[in-house]
This record gives sequence, C-alpha cells and structure tokens, in this order.
Amino acid sequence: MFGKKGTGSKPGGSFGGASPSPAPRDVAPAPAAPPPAAPPADVMPAPAAPAPESRPQAAAAPMQQPAAAPRDLPDEKPRARTQRNDVYYDTKMQVFSALIETIDLSQLAKLDADSAREEIRDIVNDIIAIKNFAMSIAEQEELLEDICNDVLGYGPLEPLLARDDIADIMINGADRAYIEVNGKVQEADVRFRDNQQLLNICQRIVSQVGRRVDESSPICDARLPDGSRVNVIAPPLAIDGTALTIRKFKKDKLTLDQLVSFGSISPEGATLLEIIGRVRCNVVISGGTGSGKTTLLNCLTRYIDEDERIITCEDSAELQLQQPHVVRLETRPPNLEGEGEITMRDLVKNCLRMRPERIIVGEVRGPEVFDLLQAMNTGHDGSMGTIHANTPRECLSRMESMIAMGGFTLPQKTVREIIVGSVDVIIQAARLRDGSRRITHVTEVIGMEGDVIITQDLVVYDIEGEDADGKIIGKHRSTGVGRPAMWDRARYYNEEQRLAAALDAMEVAAA
Repeated sequence: MFGKKGTGSKPGGSFGGASPSPAPRDVAPAPAAPPPAAPPADVMPAPAAPAPESRPQAAAAPMQQPAAAPRDLPDEKPRARTQRNDVYYDTKMQVFSALIETIDLSQLAKLDADSAREEIRDIVNDIIAIKNFAMSIAEQEELLEDICNDVLGYGPLEPLLARDDIADIMINGADRAYIEVNGKVQEADVRFRDNQQLLNICQRIVSQVGRRVDESSPICDARLPDGSRVNVIAPPLAIDGTALTIRKFKKDKLTLDQLVSFGSISPEGATLLEIIGRVRCNVVISGGTGSGKTTLLNCLTRYIDEDERIITCEDSAELQLQQPHVVRLETRPPNLEGEGEITMRDLVKNCLRMRPERIIVGEVRGPEVFDLLQAMNTGHDGSMGTIHANTPRECLSRMESMIAMGGFTLPQKTVREIIVGSVDVIIQAARLRDGSRRITHVTEVIGMEGDVIITQDLVVYDIEGEDADGKIIGKHRSTGVGRPAMWDRARYYNEEQRLAAALDAMEVAAA
C-alpha cells in the first residue's frame, strides 16, 4: 500500500504535490535549496493549508534567520542543548524527507490512527537501516515516536499532552516551553524545529474546530478534542514567534471528594457545596486566573438531577457535564469579511428560547451578564457562571461594570436590585502563593439596605501560617450563621437537616 511513489518531488516543491490527490492531512513544502541543517517541512491539515505555490516563500522566511538566537549565547548550557538538537534535527530531516517520498498520504489518511502509526514506524525503521544511521535503540525509538507525532499528532506537544500532572502548557516561540505542575511553573525540555512548525501545529489544532490563525487573523481561541482550552496569538502580534497556551484538564474528572483530599475545601464545606448544587441556588463562581473556577463548576454540576435540561454557553467548549440532557453551545468569531460573529450574549439570549431548566455560562466577561441575570430571575433556578474577581464584593462590582459596558442606562440601584434578585451564592476560589488552590469564601447575597448590597459569609478560609516547605497552612470555618438565607430553599428540597449539620460540624472543627 505504501510503496515508493512513481514521481519524485521537485527541489523546493510541495511534498503534498507528489501525491496523486490531495490528502486530508497536507504536507508543507521544504524551502528551495535548503542549507545542510535546514529542518524538514511540517505536516499540515488540508482545511488550513494555503495554496501549494505560496508555501515555499512562507516557509523559507523563518529559515533565513541566523542559526543561533541571541538569548542562547550567554552561557554554555543552552548552546550545548542547541547543538545537540541541531544534530538530531539534521538526522530527522533526512529520515522525514525519505518518508515523505516513500509514503502515500492519501492512502495513509484512510487508516485508523494505530494502523497509520505502525505503517510509519515500519517505513522509518527501513529508512534508518538503509541509510545506516549510527543510532542506539533508545535514540531510534525516540526518533520514531517524534516523527509519528509530527505526521499524525501535534508534534513536540504530544508528550506534554500525555502527562496528566500538567495543568498548563505555555509555548513562547519555537525554543521556549513552560509547564505548570503542582501550581508551579517550570521550563519544559521541549523544542520546536522552528516558528513555522509551531504555527503549523497551531493551525492544525484550530482547524479541527472550524477556526483559523494566520497573519490576517492572529488571535484565536479553540479547544482540543478532550476539552482542553487553547489560545493562540501569532505574528505579527507575537513578536518572538507564535505564543500557544493550553489549559489542560485531567482525564479523570475531579469531584468534590478529591477537592477535599487536596485541601481545597473541608469535608463539611464540600457537603455545603453539594447542597447548594442540589437545591438549585443561582451560583456565581469568582476567582482569578488559574484559581480553579472551571474545575469547581464541573464539580458542582455533578449534583444536578439527570432529568434536567441543561444548556451551556462557552467561548471554547470545556465544561464536562455528566448528565444526559445537555446542549452545548459555543461562540463563533467573525469570518474574513468581519461577518458571521456569534457572541456570548447571542448564545445566552437564544438559550431562553430553548426551554432550559439550567443555564451554565462558562465565563461571564461582558454584557452577557445582564442576560444571565435576567435568566436567573425568570424561572431558571440553579443557573451558574464564572467571573474573574478577587473577592465576593469585587464580584458584585464587576457585574455592575459589565452591565454598564453593555450600554444599559439603568439607575445604579436598579442594577443592584437585579443582581440581588438573581444571585443566591458567590463561591470564591483563589490560587495561593504556594501554588495551592483553595475555596476561600462561600457567600450568600441576601438583600439590600438602601443602595448597598448585603452579603453574609457562610464559610471562610483562614490562613494560619506556613510549614517548613513553604506550604500554606489554614482551615475552613463556619462564620456561625445560624439560619442561612437558603434555609427555606433547602427545606423545600428536604436538605435542611444536612445543611444545619454541615454548618454545625464546621463550627466544631474550627473550635
């Protein structure tokens, strides 16, 4: 099936052009008359690939830059790493070029992923044997895996995506990659061949969800098949090369019990959150970037009854609801002519015509907060959303500001009355200085006195110090509220005894 092609590829021509017909995954061309250590072209998906005749110039530009970037010169360690990688990529270029001349991509695209990977590995093994490369078994296996990832996956990103302990992947150009592990950012031992390969991989990712990223549209939000959130910002906006950020999600979805084991919330606090989810309180989860808002939202949705109709609205679909009756909606950016954009507000407004029982907004960041509040206040109890804010009080102020951003000319008191009539509970999440994530407040919105919104904390997190390793020590405690504002709602759902027991147990634990 994958015998030698009858027509060889022209120097500087498109590898993909050697195929008898376009394949679902196209292959980018090598530059004309490449220098001896020039890297091979990357594999691109057909939907995002430009016309073949235009790609040699686009791919050649990055390769005309100086071989060593200025920031690799100050010390010997980066220079040694670059030299080693240059040798590795030189070998990989030869193997990759031979593979592209040998394999028929149109036939390869018809195979499932495992079969295609085996075919590529067999051919690469033959190429290595024929060309008699001096490689150890471990080096050969590394090269095999790398080439398979380049052809079928996301190239150097694959080993990072496979790790379940990574929360964020941050790529700052072709030769700098960072990851967040256990709340701390560290440099990753990953390097792209050049900025063109990095951009090609970004185009491959965003094209899978019908989006595009290039010079004319350099900013893009997308998602991976597992729901991980992706943001790409490409040149000319990103000066040092394409910047790619991936917010990964664990394969095993977190639960409140696991948050308890991590120390994010106490067992009694977890019971309180479970009751909040069950009794259909309208919830806003507040927190800073990376504080765990989406994870907490996923945990709360586990306690929604399976017979409820849930509609989610997100910029990039990342929520992982377990219920069977879920409708997932996603915004759409404008096309090349600047038309066809579907905003978050459009989605939230349309939700009201879809007979929802709960509306869940992945992230509220603009005028759509007004439509969400209206939905919460008109019979869609149990709706939820997240918002960027550092305290519950700041969360309320942010909602006021977002409503003003939408051009609504309502009196301040009216806006606050809408908020009070809509939001029942604010759950505040925070990322502490040691990298740990904690739920710091569970706060009820209970009414107004004059023009001021009145809130009461049910649970707060007190920091008591830190241990010898710099880890923060603290505990969750009840504030001693004897009768929460949600008491009548809890009694309606037969949860008042559990609610009282959870608050009492928290007071005892704090004492």
